[in-house]
Amino acid sequence: MRDEQFDVPVTIESAPTGRPVSVTRTVQAATLLVDTWPDENRGPKYRAALKAMMDAMEQRRAVGSARRAFTAAAKEAHLFVREGRR
Repeated sequence: MRDEQFDVPVTIESAPTGRPVSVTRTVQAATLLVDTWPDENRGPKYRAALKAMMDAMEQRRAVGSARRAFTAAAKEAHLFVREGRR
């Protein structure tokens, strides 16, 4: 599996701490989805993002598509802050 870099970072609110976290790579995003994502927010977009991240790391899907799926899951979970650098 490859750790691919996002072309545009995604900043989310960390579920355990409530602090902003800049997500810049596929392994980082997958780790957040598996280890710290709130159980009550593991809906359809969460599952799609997890699959998209695994597919991107196995080079079966474009990294940009996986990033967009992660962003959608963060919005669904009300954890999304912004895209891009600030």
